[in-house]
Amino acid sequence: MTTGARANSSPAVAAHAEGDEIEVLESGETETGSHPDTQWKSLFDKYDPESSGFISAERLRDLLETHGSELDTHKLEVLLALANGNAEGKVRYQDFMNLMSNKRSNSFRRAIQQGGRQLKSSSLREEVGLGLSQRLVRHVAYETLPREVDRKWYFDSYTYCPPPWLILTITIAEMAVFVYYGLLLDRWVLQVSSPSFLKSPLPYHPQRRAQACRYFSYIFMHAGIEHLGLNMAMQLLVGVPLEMVHGAARIGLIYLCGVLAGDGSLVVSVVDMTAPVVGSSGGVYALVSAHLANVVMNWSGMKCQFKLFRMAMALVCMSVEFGRAVWLRFYPPAVPPCPNPSFCAHLGGVAVGLTLGVVVLQNYEQRLHEQFLFWIFMSVYGLFVLFGIFWNVFAYSLLDVKLPPAP
Repeated sequence: MTTGARANSSPAVAAHAEGDEIEVLESGETETGSHPDTQWKSLFDKYDPESSGFISAERLRDLLETHGSELDTHKLEVLLALANGNAEGKVRYQDFMNLMSNKRSNSFRRAIQQGGRQLKSSSLREEVGLGLSQRLVRHVAYETLPREVDRKWYFDSYTYCPPPWLILTITIAEMAVFVYYGLLLDRWVLQVSSPSFLKSPLPYHPQRRAQACRYFSYIFMHAGIEHLGLNMAMQLLVGVPLEMVHGAARIGLIYLCGVLAGDGSLVVSVVDMTAPVVGSSGGVYALVSAHLANVVMNWSGMKCQFKLFRMAMALVCMSVEFGRAVWLRFYPPAVPPCPNPSFCAHLGGVAVGLTLGVVVLQNYEQRLHEQFLFWIFMSVYGLFVLFGIFWNVFAYSLLDVKLPPAP
């Protein structure tokens, strides 16, 4: 909705709106035939009689004092921060509408940074009388978000609908595949040592690199219960909270980019051309690396308990899993001359997490397509994927690589 469109609105509408009760957006209890944006537009018009598209911060404070009782406490604090933090002394119409419609924009972060003020009420951690589900949401907020206003915004807006289905679905599928092959191969530890392991249609194998589905399906096969256990622990402990905050689309983007980068498109097909790949380590390491980097970059703002100890434990788990993969790669293979699965997928996941993943997690309240840095990393990632495709098509024959026989 543009400022020009507002200028054509009838003054009678604004006058009539002065006596009407403005209902809260979050409640969803709007009058029949009345859209919430129209109500907030009428309210803005009342405080902008010149139809300039702006109202002064002083008028916005008057507006909030008059209608603040209709807003929840945390959202009222956000709007007061916008009023007090605006360096130009004016609030733009679209910024006001974005905030009231739960569409947060760059103006919100600028307002908080320029205001330099502390929110008056107690922190979210000090609230009492919360139910189990509310305490879980509060815990997740402190685990993943560095600013108190972000934590409060998330706490107010999260509804468990949809639930964090993506990471849970992937984990359940990995468990089901592992159990199936455990029963089929009659082996649970070091399943990869079974001669029939790589005959599955799921693992990536350099002889099967023309089958595009294997660049993703390999995540459902694991070398053994020791491989699956470490990946599942990190995937659930880090991935589920991140999905609750950032949503399935963003976390899925990081995860799948880590999976694709770790497999034949980038690292393994260039660095370890003869080795197969199994396991979800590429996606898991992308999520964990992005989260740890976000914690380090916002160290003072992150209020999760024992963060130094927990970060050290996460690094230990990653190192143990990576060390296991390196050991297995050079362990005598069960089916010579085919080597054991490569460990290089871990490195591809870390690279994605420290670049694209950090950008995604740093912009919790903003649209990614509006972030210039996001498009830079996506473009670079796309170029590397394109390079990986050409490499897989031409490099093996040009370099005369001797591949192991197909399983």
